[in-house]
Amino acid sequence: MFEPTFKLARNPFGRLVLTDSAGRSHESVSPIRSFPVAAPSEGISLVAINGEELAWIPDLTDLPTEMKLLVEQELAGREFMPTITRLKRVSSFATPSTWWVDTDRGETTFVLRGEEDIRHLGKSSLLIADSHSIQFLIADLMTLDKTSRRLLDRFL
Repeated sequence: MFEPTFKLARNPFGRLVLTDSAGRSHESVSPIRSFPVAAPSEGISLVAINGEELAWIPDLTDLPTEMKLLVEQELAGREFMPTITRLKRVSSFATPSTWWVDTDRGETTFVLRGEEDIRHLGKSSLLIADSHSIQFLIADLMTLDKTSRRLLDRFL
């Protein structure tokens, strides 16, 4: 089990505070995932408001429960990456195009500016950025239905 050399807590304003081994407090700390899709629990950096790395967590699952919950809550508050479960239709096969999709967070519509906004993550995962830079994940192309894959093939 990982034994951290720091402490985490929330201040009265709900901000994450890291106290290092020297007893110095750092306000408004942000956790950043190194591999948000491929290995979401591995390689978490705790970063100060000025971007300086204050601590490194090799694996989130090895943290003490209370600390782990604080980091997970903070990550959930700053990360928003809906997973596309189905493509319903697209306005055109030329870009920009409007996409109507189902996600793990409900139905939505977004605009794809260009094919370069679709990135491959490994063999069967995709990350799609919409015109507002919101990232949509397709975790596994093979789990999509035939119609969704056919629509998506036109852009790949």
